[in-house]
Amino acid sequence: MPGLRRDRLRTLLLLGVLLAADLYFHLGPRVRRRLRPRERPPGCPCARRATPSAPRPAARHVPPAEPGGGGPGSKLRALFAHPLYNEPEESPLLGPEDSLLAGPEVLRYYRRKVARWNRRHKIYKEQLNLTSLDPPLQLRLETSWIQFHLGISRHGLYSRSSPVVSKLLHDMRHLPTISADYSQDEKALLGACDCTQIVKPSGVHLKLVLRFSDFGKAMFKPMRQLRDEETPEDFFYFIDFQRHNAEIAAFHLDRILDFRRVPPTVGRLVNVTKDILEVTKNEILQSVFFISPASNVCFFAKCPYLCKTEYAVCGNPHLLEGSLSAFLPSLNLAPRLSVPSPWIRSYSLEGKEEWEVNPLYCDTVKQVYPHSSSGRLLNIIDMAIFDFLTGNMDRHHYETFTKFGDDGFLIHLDNARGFGRHSRDELSILSPLSQCCRIKRKTLSHLQLLAQADYRLSDVMRESLLEDQLTPVLTEPHLLALDRRLQTVLRTVQGCIKAHGEHSVVANGPTGQSAPDSGPS
Repeated sequence: MPGLRRDRLRTLLLLGVLLAADLYFHLGPRVRRRLRPRERPPGCPCARRATPSAPRPAARHVPPAEPGGGGPGSKLRALFAHPLYNEPEESPLLGPEDSLLAGPEVLRYYRRKVARWNRRHKIYKEQLNLTSLDPPLQLRLETSWIQFHLGISRHGLYSRSSPVVSKLLHDMRHLPTISADYSQDEKALLGACDCTQIVKPSGVHLKLVLRFSDFGKAMFKPMRQLRDEETPEDFFYFIDFQRHNAEIAAFHLDRILDFRRVPPTVGRLVNVTKDILEVTKNEILQSVFFISPASNVCFFAKCPYLCKTEYAVCGNPHLLEGSLSAFLPSLNLAPRLSVPSPWIRSYSLEGKEEWEVNPLYCDTVKQVYPHSSSGRLLNIIDMAIFDFLTGNMDRHHYETFTKFGDDGFLIHLDNARGFGRHSRDELSILSPLSQCCRIKRKTLSHLQLLAQADYRLSDVMRESLLEDQLTPVLTEPHLLALDRRLQTVLRTVQGCIKAHGEHSVVANGPTGQSAPDSGPS
């Protein structure tokens, strides 16, 4: 009998040890992950103030349309039919060196990616004891995002007449998601908290990478502000919200200006439960979802300075507006160079950069490679005009594809801090133009055309934005501000021509050859 009691005691002790181990290694970490987002991290007093998300208005459904596909009286259709939008490119495409990617190499690379994804997905399902009847993903050459990648050339991210962009926008709007995760810069913030930094890599926004059933990827930026809300006057440009509608509008404006340097971007009503929570494998992302007092599904950024529910974005109760920007080709296939802008702003509460106090600053820039011997400076001025029209003060870096060299176009990424204030025109954004007094003839011709009543910029933008599911993307004051800012750009160019002559100001060709001297006008 004593031996039986000892056996029972040993059994109870063994079960207690097993239970304790299970609590410590399995249940404990899960509980801590659930609770940690709601706690303020110790020693990180630099949490920023942010405006809680406002209720989302219902978006109207708009069927997809081709660019310029309006009715007989369409100004947008007339604009894209204008000779300026149909003349040959400045330098014809001659061969493989003018295309960003080679087809066979792309297919081999992405087939390996799909095979790796299928293996990891199978292992993930087995670990959770889940059975799935879904067949493995198959890569198809005709998929819109692959055709978009293959169509990138030294002229731009897509050609004027390419039907691929419309197909890609349609797919991003309608295809189901198969995975969701934080972006790379959000992941980099998870274990860091440097309160000496004024500007954090991600500011006060939240963005996610969504992958669709065709294996394409897009950057999702959720709605943070109502359309008619302006950025408060006391906000610094580097703590402003990132606006999903600004990303959408920037793509349409870039296409209207014939730059074609903004990745295709579309609005979508995302079901945060079905399209994000149920498809993500990231346990940290899963842990930041909660139900609000209004019974809406919400989530927030899991980083040291924004780990509070008041910074969350919420569905209504599940649907949430957001922008989806198509991913560019992998850096393994198409390396990009990130370069600080010569006109970078001072990202601090005090102090100014040299360009803000030195009116002759451009003379210094022209002597520094690559601005001294290529079309890079003219491309920077193009980008400054684009940013001035949108009101984006946050252009601290620019990116180029290394394959296209110093004369390659600049990619207009990260436009979400545009369209914040329609009542103010920030003239300092135009400093590259006003200080250097140079502009491409092609750019000037398009701006002059868009200033005419038959092709008025606000009218063609309004019509173009009707193609998006989240219309109205911009309020009327923001559209009218485009016309006002366009006139400011043209007056700046005219002032330069009067001071230096058209021969010195207007450049022909992509590398900046001077125009024939026709005298001041």
